[in-house]
Amino acid sequence: MRSTRIAPLVAISAVAALVPALTPAVASADAPAPRRALSTAPFKPYTQQTPHWKRCEAEGPANFQCATLKVPLDYARPGGKKLEVAVSRIKATNPQKRRGVLLLNPGGPGGPGLDMPLWMGPELPTAVKEQYDLIGFDPRGVGQSSPVSCGLNEDELNWQRPYKTATFAKDVRWARTVADKCRAKAGDVLPHLTTRNTARDMDIIRAVLGEKKISYLGYSYGTYLGAVYTQMFPKQSDRFVLDSAVDPQRIWRGMIQVWAEGAEPAFNRWSRWTAERHTTYGLGDTSAKVSKTFWDLVAQADREPIDFQGMPLTGDDIRAGRAMFFDVKGAAEAIAELKKAAEGAPSAAPSKQGTSPRPVPPSFARAVPSDNSDAAFWAVACADTRSWPRDPEQYRRDAMRDKAKYPLYGDFASNIKPCAFWKNGSEPATRVDNSVGALVLQNEWDSQTPLVSGQGLHRSMKGSRMVTVLGGQGHGIYGSKSCADKTATAYLTTGRLPAADVTCRATPAQAQNRLDLPLPTPQGLPQRQDRS
Repeated sequence: MRSTRIAPLVAISAVAALVPALTPAVASADAPAPRRALSTAPFKPYTQQTPHWKRCEAEGPANFQCATLKVPLDYARPGGKKLEVAVSRIKATNPQKRRGVLLLNPGGPGGPGLDMPLWMGPELPTAVKEQYDLIGFDPRGVGQSSPVSCGLNEDELNWQRPYKTATFAKDVRWARTVADKCRAKAGDVLPHLTTRNTARDMDIIRAVLGEKKISYLGYSYGTYLGAVYTQMFPKQSDRFVLDSAVDPQRIWRGMIQVWAEGAEPAFNRWSRWTAERHTTYGLGDTSAKVSKTFWDLVAQADREPIDFQGMPLTGDDIRAGRAMFFDVKGAAEAIAELKKAAEGAPSAAPSKQGTSPRPVPPSFARAVPSDNSDAAFWAVACADTRSWPRDPEQYRRDAMRDKAKYPLYGDFASNIKPCAFWKNGSEPATRVDNSVGALVLQNEWDSQTPLVSGQGLHRSMKGSRMVTVLGGQGHGIYGSKSCADKTATAYLTTGRLPAADVTCRATPAQAQNRLDLPLPTPQGLPQRQDRS
């Protein structure tokens, strides 16, 4: 999520994003009755397409090729309106060892993956690239795949809204406005921008590529997409690596609320770590004193915004940066700089580091609406499940409760969202409950999908094994030189899952590694808090 206020604070902390669930308020509904199989006659125009591969970028590698496929907007009406899905590939480097295709997804919802083979290639082991064609794609509604837009302005893109009695009515109007604008601009498309339909698109890709099965590497939201694919197409699922996982039982409100739940133990860990280094950071020599320093800064900023690197930060702006606390060193540096700024000292210039979407190859690209990632996020988050409360007062009660229970971020997470006013998607959510083999990778201190989320996916996929990286920080593991990489590579190249779940411990250097995923919205980083 783009940030105009807290970004320097987060950048200094060099963040990327475990406790029991609050309530199972958004547990997935039973899957609907099966629709016609994609192997039947109505789908032959899609499954028997011939992709016209061409060089993605005139100045780029010749082996990085792109094509556009057609898929039905509504799989219940395959003869109706069509969408485009942009697909890319880099072929396996050793034809004699080639096993098949490895589909890649960076997360989201709303994350483009078309150029993922290009930037993930250098991070993957040679043995993997010898065996698999690396296949990228922009999911339906995203990037080069019939991109959706709601025509949202800057204020409407600001979804980070802490609960306050005085501004709740304004927040309700915001949520309703976003839903209304999306419906007015893309109402015929929105019900079909779901994870189930993206999984069907993946199976169209499989068929067009002439493969009986696909292997898959998905990050963040991509783990849920992969899990849904295994539920819908178990016989077409080969080797699935699900990295930094989403809990299928908490789609989607619960996955926003888990940010608040996970932030509290991360904050407590950070305050203990920082207290042990008081001589370095000067924030307090006990955990309680470090915590008091932080909350005193929040209170000061609520009275009068703190000028931090030329941007006035309110207390809400500071709390909205909850993701920083999963990186203890980065957060200590950031809060120390903030404390200096609060005392009137000039703060350090913002770091250039941070995650940002990588550009789409220009020779293949068409213009993408500026609000595409946000529109796609809400489309999937709202249409995937019918569990969002419809009564604004439910959000008020939940936000008040969670602000008391999870003071750092609880009210942000549980406050009203556009999904309160969204029309239902074309199908209920998928209940993931299968025995398909898969490997789940999870850092202990992941700010976007906390440890409890990975454990939830592992429980739902009874044939899976899980690798837990103790001390691991950041969002995204495989390719970051993690201690989990060896297990993932062995599985992708041999097909053998570990006999039991694996736990390994990150070295200090590994804990600081970042895969640099091009995270879409929301990321847990705030927008400008102009609240009147």
